[in-house]
Amino acid sequence: MGDGRSSLDLQTDRAHGARIYDYILGGKDNYSADRAAAEATLQVWPALPVHMRANREFMHRAGRYLATECGIDQFLDIGTGIPTSPNLHEVVQEVRPDARIVYTDNDPIVLVHARALMSSTEQGRTAYVDADLRDPDTVLNSPEFRETLDPNRPIALLLIAIVHFIEDDEEALAATRRIIDVLPAGSYVAATIATADFAPEALAEVRRTYREHGETLRFRTKAQAARFFDGLELTEPGIVQMHKWRPDEHTEQADDTDIAMYAAVARKP
Repeated sequence: MGDGRSSLDLQTDRAHGARIYDYILGGKDNYSADRAAAEATLQVWPALPVHMRANREFMHRAGRYLATECGIDQFLDIGTGIPTSPNLHEVVQEVRPDARIVYTDNDPIVLVHARALMSSTEQGRTAYVDADLRDPDTVLNSPEFRETLDPNRPIALLLIAIVHFIEDDEEALAATRRIIDVLPAGSYVAATIATADFAPEALAEVRRTYREHGETLRFRTKAQAARFFDGLELTEPGIVQMHKWRPDEHTEQADDTDIAMYAAVARKP
């Protein structure tokens, strides 16, 4: 596919959530606009690294849970971000070597690194779709999705730290529902959804800082977060702050005010 750098507009003049996330986690695939946004955010909310690590830890726990306890071997990860090991496929293929994973993101930097995402086991498979959640049909109609995942068997949809980049509630709900509706019965949805419920003043400043650097944020209450799971069966413990969702020995202890996302896993009946 080539390295992609000569033909892609990497949009380095504005911050992007995936690259801010990369910088905070110690990655090197970010630019001055991303670093400026991250550093400005750290000034108003120093807990950002704790929060982002908790988000990553939830993704790992949810992936293991879906592969081990729910028997899922097909995954659709929308908004995957910069590849940081262990990725979802590494987590689930450790449990189920035959697992198949489709990653999607709208950040051109992720496309540049797509080949790094595709280091599957011999038994399984991974694929990458350059697509935006705001246009879900670009995912559903892609050959990568159609050729990698079997639409007649359960699929786990992961929406990790993604819906808060769609500010309009109805647009965000419609986009996610479009994908959930095509998933067969027995599929699952795992999501983290940004909230300002626990530190409203600090998170208002975070939102302002992101917007000043060209990236949008939409924080939602618990009731608003619950709408993304309408018609689905929540697994225990329901919708909770992400560090409280089935914590294990690897879960970092955190104060509630440091964690600005709800998390849940739900089954499609």
